[in-house]
Amino acid sequence: MPERSKPARPPKVTLKDVASLAGVDRSVVSRIVNNDPNLNIRPQTRQRVQQTIDKLGYRPNAAARSLRTARAYMFGLLIPDFANPVYAEIIAGAERAAGELGYALMTASSAGVRFALPHYLELIGQGRVDGLLFAGEETGHELEQLRASKIPWVLVNRHTEGSPRYVILDDERAGHLAVDHLVTLGHRRIAHLAGPAGADTAQRRRAGYLSAMAAAQLPTTPGLIAHADYTPAGGAAAMQELLSIPHPPTAVFVANVASAVGVLHAIHERGLSVPHDISVIAVHDMALASHLVPALTTVRMPLEQLGHRALELLAQREPTEPIAEIVTEPVELIVRQSTAQPPNHDNPTAP
Repeated sequence: MPERSKPARPPKVTLKDVASLAGVDRSVVSRIVNNDPNLNIRPQTRQRVQQTIDKLGYRPNAAARSLRTARAYMFGLLIPDFANPVYAEIIAGAERAAGELGYALMTASSAGVRFALPHYLELIGQGRVDGLLFAGEETGHELEQLRASKIPWVLVNRHTEGSPRYVILDDERAGHLAVDHLVTLGHRRIAHLAGPAGADTAQRRRAGYLSAMAAAQLPTTPGLIAHADYTPAGGAAAMQELLSIPHPPTAVFVANVASAVGVLHAIHERGLSVPHDISVIAVHDMALASHLVPALTTVRMPLEQLGHRALELLAQREPTEPIAEIVTEPVELIVRQSTAQPPNHDNPTAP
């Protein structure tokens, strides 16, 4: 049987091809592709060239463009852990913003790269990325490393004292909204399963819990607050603590949806029912939340918008320019089956 010949690849479209069909010089095409702000041509000509680019499917040579502009056309994003589903939406938003700007996004986790930040800074020093979104566990030492690198960087979803460049969410508002929902249902003994004690996001969500409890004139004894990492295992262990106190809560506000998975498991292991015995609400709304048993009530946060806005600011602002922004919308309460009125014996409004 005769060997089948491989289909010939279509010839690569070049600047010359675009220029010839559009009736302009190659340099004009090049300057349009690279968004040269000093190019002065008629709008009709610019439109004709762009239509020709779209028609022929021309794509600039990334390597050649990098050599001409001394840019890598690549941004970096460092996250704590790919296993945390929260970061999938942040990555999606950042990747979309990078694509809109003609860049690519390289993402890695500090859990998977030894000496993660120094490794990234070394890549930056070699010109492989043009800026860094840092969502890792930021410390004072790492902040000094970022400042010393003299490249654009922005902290994402975290802020510490002395960090002049950050984009975060309104986590305190999320905590307040979650507690308000439980108070409205009639709960009075509400616990908070907080995130890691040193995590910036956890501190802001705890502040929202405390302010909402104070506004409702409800007690916040130390036993009603337990800390855990943002994992199902951490959530399960912390929930066991809350269930072991002398007067267990009738509701718990969980700082993270991944932790809430463990919370539901721990409650089930104790032979209790959600929401009949205890209501559960968590920050962040993932696709999995509606498929848990029972479906989880959440506070949906604008994670994709956070990633998108952070990368926009990284690309637009000067490396030394301060950035302090809170992405506030949309924040939405998603009520499902894991929250309900408390048991009658602990509900002063029950008949």
